[in-house]
Amino acid sequence: MRFDLTPYRRSTIGFDRLFDLIEANARSSAENYPPFNLERVADDRYRITLAVAGFSREEIEITAQQNLLLVTGKKDDKADNNQFLHLGIANRSFERRFELADFVFVEDARLNDGLLVVDLVREVPEAMKPKSIAIRTGAPLTAVENQAPGEARAA
Repeated sequence: MRFDLTPYRRSTIGFDRLFDLIEANARSSAENYPPFNLERVADDRYRITLAVAGFSREEIEITAQQNLLLVTGKKDDKADNNQFLHLGIANRSFERRFELADFVFVEDARLNDGLLVVDLVREVPEAMKPKSIAIRTGAPLTAVENQAPGEARAA
Protein backbone atom coordinates (compact mmCIF):
# COMPACT_ATOMS: atom_id res chain seq x y z
CA MET A 1 0.00 0.00 0.00
CA ARG A 2 1.38 3.39 -0.99
CA PHE A 3 0.94 6.54 1.07
CA ASP A 4 1.38 10.04 -0.28
CA LEU A 5 2.73 12.02 2.65
CA THR A 6 3.44 15.18 0.64
CA PRO A 7 0.54 17.20 2.14
CA TYR A 8 1.74 16.36 5.64
CA ARG A 9 5.35 17.22 4.83
CA ARG A 10 4.24 20.69 3.70
CA SER A 11 2.32 21.45 6.89
CA THR A 12 4.52 19.92 9.59
CA ILE A 13 7.97 20.73 10.89
CA GLY A 14 10.40 18.29 12.44
CA PHE A 15 8.69 15.06 11.36
CA ASP A 16 10.95 14.34 8.38
CA ARG A 17 12.53 11.29 10.00
CA LEU A 18 9.13 9.78 10.77
CA PHE A 19 7.90 10.31 7.21
CA ASP A 20 11.12 8.85 5.81
CA LEU A 21 10.65 5.74 7.97
CA ILE A 22 7.06 5.29 6.82
CA GLU A 23 7.99 5.68 3.15
CA ALA A 24 11.01 3.36 3.42
CA ASN A 25 8.90 0.73 5.14
CA ALA A 26 6.27 0.95 2.40
CA ARG A 27 8.96 0.60 -0.30
CA SER A 28 10.79 -2.27 1.32
CA SER A 29 10.23 -5.70 -0.06
CA ALA A 30 8.24 -8.24 1.87
CA GLU A 31 11.40 -10.00 3.04
CA ASN A 32 10.54 -12.05 6.08
CA TYR A 33 13.70 -14.05 6.73
CA PRO A 34 14.55 -14.74 9.42
CA PRO A 35 11.20 -14.66 11.17
CA PHE A 36 11.14 -12.67 14.41
CA ASN A 37 8.98 -11.69 17.36
CA LEU A 38 8.91 -8.23 18.88
CA GLU A 39 7.53 -7.89 22.37
CA ARG A 40 7.22 -5.34 25.15
CA VAL A 41 8.54 -6.90 28.35
CA ALA A 42 7.94 -3.86 30.61
CA ASP A 43 7.21 -0.15 30.19
CA ASP A 44 10.75 0.65 29.02
CA ARG A 45 11.96 -2.83 28.02
CA TYR A 46 11.61 -4.64 24.71
CA ARG A 47 12.73 -7.99 23.31
CA ILE A 48 13.42 -9.07 19.74
CA THR A 49 13.59 -12.84 19.16
CA LEU A 50 14.90 -14.02 15.79
CA ALA A 51 14.72 -17.64 14.59
CA VAL A 52 18.25 -18.30 13.34
CA ALA A 53 18.38 -22.10 13.28
CA GLY A 54 21.62 -23.37 11.79
CA PHE A 55 23.67 -20.26 12.58
CA SER A 56 26.48 -20.30 15.11
CA ARG A 57 27.42 -17.36 17.31
CA GLU A 58 30.42 -16.63 15.07
CA GLU A 59 28.18 -16.30 11.99
CA ILE A 60 25.90 -13.64 13.54
CA GLU A 61 26.83 -10.01 14.04
CA ILE A 62 24.82 -7.38 15.90
CA THR A 63 25.60 -3.71 15.31
CA ALA A 64 23.92 -0.92 17.25
CA GLN A 65 24.18 2.58 15.82
CA GLN A 66 22.22 5.69 16.60
CA ASN A 67 18.56 4.76 16.10
CA LEU A 68 19.43 1.57 14.18
CA LEU A 69 19.93 -2.05 15.17
CA LEU A 70 21.43 -4.22 12.45
CA VAL A 71 21.48 -8.02 12.77
CA THR A 72 23.36 -9.90 10.06
CA GLY A 73 23.99 -13.57 9.55
CA LYS A 74 26.70 -14.70 7.15
CA LYS A 75 26.71 -18.23 5.79
CA ASP A 76 29.47 -19.54 3.58
CA ASP A 77 28.17 -20.15 0.10
CA LYS A 78 30.35 -23.21 -0.26
CA ALA A 79 28.83 -25.88 -2.41
CA ASP A 80 27.55 -28.82 -0.42
CA ASN A 81 27.66 -32.22 -2.02
CA ASN A 82 24.40 -33.15 -0.28
CA GLN A 83 21.50 -34.10 -2.50
CA PHE A 84 18.43 -32.85 -0.70
CA LEU A 85 15.08 -34.38 -1.53
CA HIS A 86 13.42 -31.46 0.23
CA LEU A 87 15.10 -28.28 1.46
CA GLY A 88 12.70 -26.58 3.88
CA ILE A 89 15.11 -25.03 6.37
CA ALA A 90 16.40 -21.73 5.06
CA ASN A 91 20.12 -21.49 5.60
CA ARG A 92 21.09 -18.34 3.75
CA SER A 93 22.73 -15.10 4.76
CA PHE A 94 20.47 -12.34 6.02
CA GLU A 95 20.36 -8.74 7.14
CA ARG A 96 17.58 -7.50 9.41
CA ARG A 97 17.24 -3.80 10.32
CA PHE A 98 15.29 -2.40 13.24
CA GLU A 99 14.74 1.34 13.64
CA LEU A 100 15.09 2.34 17.29
CA ALA A 101 13.52 5.29 19.04
CA ASP A 102 15.70 7.83 20.81
CA PHE A 103 17.35 6.57 24.00
CA VAL A 104 16.74 2.86 23.18
CA PHE A 105 19.85 0.76 23.73
CA VAL A 106 20.81 -2.90 23.47
CA GLU A 107 21.08 -4.36 26.96
CA ASP A 108 21.84 -8.01 26.17
CA ALA A 109 21.98 -10.55 23.33
CA ARG A 110 21.84 -14.35 23.68
CA LEU A 111 21.81 -17.26 21.24
CA ASN A 112 20.19 -20.41 22.56
CA ASP A 113 18.43 -23.32 20.83
CA GLY A 114 18.37 -21.56 17.45
CA LEU A 115 16.83 -18.37 18.84
CA LEU A 116 18.68 -15.07 19.01
CA VAL A 117 17.20 -12.93 21.79
CA VAL A 118 18.09 -9.23 21.89
CA ASP A 119 16.93 -7.27 24.94
CA LEU A 120 16.46 -3.51 24.56
CA VAL A 121 15.93 -0.85 27.17
CA ARG A 122 14.85 2.78 26.89
CA GLU A 123 16.88 5.00 29.22
CA VAL A 124 15.75 8.61 29.12
CA PRO A 125 18.38 10.95 30.63
CA GLU A 126 17.37 12.68 33.86
CA ALA A 127 17.53 16.08 32.17
CA MET A 128 14.87 14.94 29.66
CA LYS A 129 12.44 13.44 32.18
CA PRO A 130 9.38 15.46 33.22
CA LYS A 131 9.78 17.42 36.44
CA SER A 132 7.18 18.58 38.88
CA ILE A 133 7.45 22.30 39.56
CA ALA A 134 6.59 23.47 43.06
CA ILE A 135 4.23 26.40 43.32
CA ARG A 136 5.22 28.85 46.03
CA THR A 137 3.15 31.39 47.85
CA GLY A 138 4.47 34.58 49.24
CA ALA A 139 4.72 38.30 48.65
CA PRO A 140 3.01 39.64 45.55
CA LEU A 141 5.23 40.38 42.58
CA THR A 142 6.51 43.92 42.23
CA ALA A 143 6.85 45.85 39.03
CA VAL A 144 10.35 46.19 37.60
CA GLU A 145 11.28 49.64 36.39
CA ASN A 146 12.98 49.98 33.03
CA GLN A 147 16.51 51.20 33.38
CA ALA A 148 19.43 51.45 31.04
CA PRO A 149 22.20 48.88 31.38
CA GLY A 150 24.90 49.96 33.79
CA GLU A 151 22.66 52.32 35.79
CA ALA A 152 22.69 51.72 39.49
CA ARG A 153 19.39 50.97 41.05
CA ALA A 154 18.36 53.21 43.96
CA ALA A 155 17.75 51.27 47.15
